[in-house]
Amino acid sequence: MSHIRADTELDPARPVPSARTRPAGLGAAEVAERVARGQVNDVAVRSSRSLGEIVRANVFTRFNAIIGVFWLIMLCVAPIQDSLFGFVILANTAIGIVQEWRAKQTLDSLAVIGEARPTVRRDGVATQVATHQIVLDDLIEIGPGDKIVVDGVCAEADGLEIDESLLTGEADPVVKRPGDQVMSGSFVVAGGGAFQATKVGREAYAARLAEEASRFTLVHSELRSGISTILKYVTWMMVPAAVGLVVTQLVVKNDDLKNAVARTVGGIVPMVPEGLVLLTSVAFAIGVIRLGRRQCLVQELPAIEGLARVDTVCLDKTGTLTEGGMDVTELRPLDGADETYIRKVLGALGESDPRPNASLQAIIDACPDSEEWRCVESLPFSSARKYSGAAFSEGDGETSTWLLGAPDVLLGADDPALAETERLNERGLRVLLLARAHRDLDDPEPARGARPTALVVLEQRLRPDASDTLRYFAEQNVRAKVLSGDNAVSVGAVAAKLGLEGTAVDARRLPADPPAMAEALDAGTVFGRVTPQQKRDMVDALQSRGRTVAMTGDGVNDVLALKSADIGVAMGSGSEATRAVAQIVLLDNSFASLPSVVAEGRRVIGNITRVATLFLVKTVYSVLLAVLVVCAGVEYPFLPRHLTLLSTLTIGVPAFFLALAPNTERARPHFVRRVMRYAVPGGAVAAVATFLTYLLARHHYSGPGALDAETSAATLTLFLVSMWVLAIIARPYTWWRVTLVASMGVTFLLVLAVPALQDFFALKLVGVTMPWTAVGLAAVASGALEYLWRWVGRRVPV
Repeated sequence: MSHIRADTELDPARPVPSARTRPAGLGAAEVAERVARGQVNDVAVRSSRSLGEIVRANVFTRFNAIIGVFWLIMLCVAPIQDSLFGFVILANTAIGIVQEWRAKQTLDSLAVIGEARPTVRRDGVATQVATHQIVLDDLIEIGPGDKIVVDGVCAEADGLEIDESLLTGEADPVVKRPGDQVMSGSFVVAGGGAFQATKVGREAYAARLAEEASRFTLVHSELRSGISTILKYVTWMMVPAAVGLVVTQLVVKNDDLKNAVARTVGGIVPMVPEGLVLLTSVAFAIGVIRLGRRQCLVQELPAIEGLARVDTVCLDKTGTLTEGGMDVTELRPLDGADETYIRKVLGALGESDPRPNASLQAIIDACPDSEEWRCVESLPFSSARKYSGAAFSEGDGETSTWLLGAPDVLLGADDPALAETERLNERGLRVLLLARAHRDLDDPEPARGARPTALVVLEQRLRPDASDTLRYFAEQNVRAKVLSGDNAVSVGAVAAKLGLEGTAVDARRLPADPPAMAEALDAGTVFGRVTPQQKRDMVDALQSRGRTVAMTGDGVNDVLALKSADIGVAMGSGSEATRAVAQIVLLDNSFASLPSVVAEGRRVIGNITRVATLFLVKTVYSVLLAVLVVCAGVEYPFLPRHLTLLSTLTIGVPAFFLALAPNTERARPHFVRRVMRYAVPGGAVAAVATFLTYLLARHHYSGPGALDAETSAATLTLFLVSMWVLAIIARPYTWWRVTLVASMGVTFLLVLAVPALQDFFALKLVGVTMPWTAVGLAAVASGALEYLWRWVGRRVPV
């Protein structure tokens, strides 16, 4: 247990800091001079990519380069309708840029609201400024929960304790005295003071390191890594198939060069699932915009996906289940203590803390300060020790030392006051003990022998929306665990009022061994008297059992757990430190916003899984068709215009709507296997049925125009099979899904029925026998698809 005395106690010769003697900080002229010299903290925290990065990321891609080359070739050798795929890529790229730019604007506007604004003392006046406005030698005031934003040297310390664990890994808070170094990226856990900035901007290496460690640690995205894996496999399949197709069409088939080139390109371009990456980016971007409208700042895009995969939510009680404010409902003197005197003590304790927490603020509101009392020494509250203290000169020559904190920490196990505390806790009330200490505050154990004087009873204000949110998680099979520093019985009573049933456990009795702790966490629901370090250990223990854990909190005691959790969610009104390490910040401080985030993540993951199957079915049948053409030594059946039409009607337009549709299905793992187990059989069936129709048509038709008739028959089969794949993917049906599928079919019929469109797309069904044969083969293939889809769902694990 560590404790720090005020500056005057560390050095008796030092005068008591006052408004007249404390450093005034830089003057306006000095600030202007440093700004002119460039000594400014100009490393601004970005919430998203710049416009240039967005454009480069959407334009300069591997597949855009491949398709761009083929597009230029087609513009030179074929009619414009065979170059339509290039215009589609341009439109897709533009859509991607616009949507991500909109998401960036949303993120940046929300980041301004949620950014840290340190308090800087200039010309003797404390003023809040933006982080990037701090200059070298600025005097920055700090208190509990504040993040150290630049490197510096401690100038004032009043019980100042700083947690440097995010930088050094050292769990225990570090006591800071004037002259000690403070490092950017650390945060204040107790006390207050001020430090002078010694390194700002790019000079502060620790600042950059801390931002990378805390703000831009990438959340694992199975969706993104899965799509990257798929694209790698696709590239491997494309290369040999494309080479074989080029050789066959340009060398083996000694036909018209331009026609051979067009059919070669027509075979290669559909192998590229170019729209899959676009739709993934658009889905994430629109998710950010939708959540931004709900005042939810997503600091890392994959966090939307991560929260959708969460199966355990760890909640801090204060600020999450309850509102920040409290009310003193009762003051119970012990052992005949005088209530008037007790109120003076409590008022003085409130006045002694420049940054009171919610409990102390309630006491300040209920017990005004007595001007005769003067604080001569203080012990700030910390979550680790569960109490604070102060020594006073009472104005009449008397001195006294007082402690205020958790009764079960300050009292012995057999003290009768604990029984009364227990009864109050069972009603969900928070109880603090005021005790008179007989030891100095710098004693290693200042609470030993302290005499109980009064119980301060506080009522916590429940969040009106917390009950509905907990019910939502229960319905979605997401387990909730309450981890609080308060008394376990009191926390359990609050949780029960909100409908969260389960055993309340005192965390001090939990085993330290991670496997045993994980087992205890599985059995319990509410845990009280949890230390900050223990919160992190509990999150780690849950993760060790394969849980995907989200942690919510707003206080400095939640920082370590937020950092360790798979997804950290901070309240906008929380400390700077919690907002810095969290991936998601609820700027409206509403716990009820979490279901919206979960729902948005589920929409993204579920819908991208759907549309990825559509895109990869096309890739599989394109590769297999190329292989079959090479093996058979025949002309490739399609021109680029045919596959552009099919891709637009059976994939492009439907996928856009399906990717943005509501989807509440719980996210499931193994994205690549889940997609490929359907895409491979679906693509294989489509390729075989189409190629069989093409071969039959080659035997049926002869003479001039035979190739066009063969292509039209093959196109009809491929379209019908692809439509059946779309019909399967669109399930379960709703009115708009049925309308979507039907409208694609009607559009294709229009192309077949309108002469101008027939000529434009080179599609004209000749005779009766082959068109109906094409329909029959498509029907058989669709039946095979239904069977394979169900068989795969039962037999192929994911």
